[in-house]
Amino acid sequence: MSCGPTQQATRNDLPSTLPTVLSDEGFRLFFPLGALYAALWLLIWVFAFSFDLPLASDIPPSLWHAHEMLIGVFGAALIGFLTTAAPEWTDTEPLRGRALWGLAGLWALGRCVGILGSDDLSLLGAVADLAWLCFLLGYLLVLSWRRRTDRLLAFAAWIAALILCLATTHIGFWTGDLALASLALHLAGLSFLGLLGLALGRITVPVTNLVLDPSEATSPFRPHPGRLNLASGLVVIAMLGEIAGLSPAVSGFLLIAAGAAFMDRVAEAFIGQEAFQAEILMLAGSSFFAGCGLMLAGTARLGAPWDTLSGLHLAYLGGLGLGVYAVFCIAGKLHTGQSLGQSRMVRCGAICLCLAALLRVAPAFGIDLPGPLHGLAAVLWASAFLAWTVDFWPALSRTK
Repeated sequence: MSCGPTQQATRNDLPSTLPTVLSDEGFRLFFPLGALYAALWLLIWVFAFSFDLPLASDIPPSLWHAHEMLIGVFGAALIGFLTTAAPEWTDTEPLRGRALWGLAGLWALGRCVGILGSDDLSLLGAVADLAWLCFLLGYLLVLSWRRRTDRLLAFAAWIAALILCLATTHIGFWTGDLALASLALHLAGLSFLGLLGLALGRITVPVTNLVLDPSEATSPFRPHPGRLNLASGLVVIAMLGEIAGLSPAVSGFLLIAAGAAFMDRVAEAFIGQEAFQAEILMLAGSSFFAGCGLMLAGTARLGAPWDTLSGLHLAYLGGLGLGVYAVFCIAGKLHTGQSLGQSRMVRCGAICLCLAALLRVAPAFGIDLPGPLHGLAAVLWASAFLAWTVDFWPALSRTK
């Protein structure tokens, strides 16, 4: 999301009650929802399987887990991001009030079904999740038509891809074709990485310029325009390779190429001593984890001694996770009238999130640390998002 003066000017007409201020802009409602669910879901997941609690579904738990991480955690961040950024990019009024609460209700209904893992309620959860995704797609297309702009069409295309992936996932669940459901969830994860590449291209340049020149009088940072959509474009090619069923070697090289494009974005952080500002490090770290994860997944298909899923875990938990965290922090500051610069609690949260991603994949790379690594990774991940929620809640919920 851009970072012009409109982001830094705090509104003087904020509502006077908590429900109305939370639904005043998408980020105020959906970023806390996403952060709390990010913390809650992983803790529930680890608790349930630590004590072998029975689930009410015949669907493999790993697929439910992937579904809830992608559609639940990252889905809430996506709603908050697009309902805040799209009006800004098109100079239109943002969604407020009932529209946002309706989206939140659909998202929450899907999460209730996801937590229960009930086959009997899976149709209800699928309809709810498809409904908010279709609403987002329609919202972006309507804004694009009204403002005669193509700035939102790439995001709309990725939302359409997510709709197809989610629908196919649930078709696989209902028909018992778990291979189809697994492939569709894999493509949904890659779609979120494509969205990440697109969002980083839109966010990194204005944020870097704001760090270099807080007065916004100049724009000293101007990367090559070919970098803006390179990562997303190569993710598309990798997805087409997965759909076409290309050989492990070919699909592996395509994943490596997409990862290399994310790694190329890391170079944008080399801006001198200002590179050590938290926002720059988080954005670069998101690209780094996404790139490393995709390249590790690709090399696994070429015969490397680790599994593809571990590389993808690093891309999702580290790349998507840190990217979402960075957006929460940047938008949370600029859209509440604050300057960039994060508190010690939030910076520690970012470190915890990075450690969570590394611990989650450590065993696959021969790093045998003592203790329940998955449980520790879940606690660190939850701590990161809870730290963000505690730090930003006063600003997000502030009324007149």
